[in-house]
Amino acid sequence: MTRPRKLLFATGNEHKVEEVRAILGPDWVVEARPTDAEETAETFEGNALIKARALCAETGEASVADDSGIEVDGLGKEPGVRSARWTGEADWVPKVLRSLAAVPDAPRTCRYVAAVALVRPDGTEVVVRGTVEGVVAPAPRGDAGFGYDPIMIPDDGDGRTFGEMSEDEKHAISHRARAFRAILPHLA
Repeated sequence: MTRPRKLLFATGNEHKVEEVRAILGPDWVVEARPTDAEETAETFEGNALIKARALCAETGEASVADDSGIEVDGLGKEPGVRSARWTGEADWVPKVLRSLAAVPDAPRTCRYVAAVALVRPDGTEVVVRGTVEGVVAPAPRGDAGFGYDPIMIPDDGDGRTFGEMSEDEKHAISHRARAFRAILPHLA
């Protein structure tokens, strides 16, 4: 029997930790470590690298970080890299729906994006991206998941929002699952 491998993950977001644990399964022990690194990049990849570099420098160990969010085409791809800090409201979903309602002819197409960066102490860096195309629902549906899940209807799904899916259904097609599966070969 092989021992589970440790994944040092630069995050303080317990929802992300739970998702990554479910995605990677029992072969991995996901150890979350928040970092004070400021996300100043204009891309998901850049912000993931900032956090992974900071944690690698703090610990001297290979470190992984992600940056993720939603890009809504009718809002000029906002909130994008600022998805978690786009508004001061407790829930970002109402702002997306209000903003789209203010532009009646705006397309409701969107995508979830997740960039995952791996940084090793020897300076090796790998960044991968996972995306899921979809549309913004007219109103929130479902209470599973977190963030924008109640309004994101993935094209690869059956018409339900991520908020209406079980964990397993979501992890089969999510942006974060696609990105973490893409980084796995680089973790060897």
